Amino acid sequence: MLVGHATSDDAGVYRLSDALALVQTVDFFTPIVDDPYDFGRIAAANALSDVYAMGGTPLTALNVAAFPVEELGTEVLARILEGGAAVAAQAGVAILGGHTVKDDEPKYGLAVTGVVHPDRVVTNAGARPGDVLVLTKRLGTGILTTARKRDVVEDDALAEAIAQMARLNAAASRAMLAHGAHAATDITGYGLVGHAGEVARASKAALAIDARAVPLLDGVLALVARGAVPGGTRDNLAEHAAFTQYADDVDDALRIVLSDAQTSGGLLIALPPERVAALLGELSAHETAAVVGEVLAGPAGAVLVR
Repeated sequence: MLVGHATSDDAGVYRLSDALALVQTVDFFTPIVDDPYDFGRIAAANALSDVYAMGGTPLTALNVAAFPVEELGTEVLARILEGGAAVAAQAGVAILGGHTVKDDEPKYGLAVTGVVHPDRVVTNAGARPGDVLVLTKRLGTGILTTARKRDVVEDDALAEAIAQMARLNAAASRAMLAHGAHAATDITGYGLVGHAGEVARASKAALAIDARAVPLLDGVLALVARGAVPGGTRDNLAEHAAFTQYADDVDDALRIVLSDAQTSGGLLIALPPERVAALLGELSAHETAAVVGEVLAGPAGAVLVR
């Protein structure tokens, strides 16, 4: 076992030989959008992201689903699976089968197997003082989807977020490997600050986040002001207080967004400063990538939001 659960990394890594290791992960959740096809696409991209965050290439997947067949019928389930299959095909991943159980609430995701060279694994434990932090997707998907559930916004307000959540992190993964990333993680349910804290603890360093440099989805701060904040995001914010120091000029709305529970978020990549321009240049055609902070020598495990 090269990577297990000790550092809260994105996937497990198991060495098969000197030149080959398996990358394994599983992720599934309840619908965050109304359209079943979009839900399937997003859930699949989210599960595959864990392999990309480790620098791996996903190869195969198994569907994991729970579904109230009597209430919603098999056509809805079929559309969810079609959405997942479409994203898997885009990634070059073969879906080998899966398992479905009856449940009162729909749930869907993938168990994914990928491969990586043992010497090229990118973990959340390799960030070094002096590294620059790059984020490859905008924040705010939790707030936007919650706003739609509460009828605060219309469907068209979610278009940008849905497109982003369904987009694979494959290009970001290839770019970070090409430009010598020291560490990476994908931003999901624990929020940017939460996952940054995991990197800080695993790397025995501190991470500084430049709050106003973080790219946000359109309208997110206004929705926070209207109270469209998920319960999971509020839980994150309370938990993050134990290891996060905020500058006085970082207002409450921005603190909430930085802890917003994301679905299929971008990669947070730590790499040497001399490699940043090349990375951003390569990603400019694929992602909304931005420099959002840096790695500091200490205090170990702390996140400093300025």
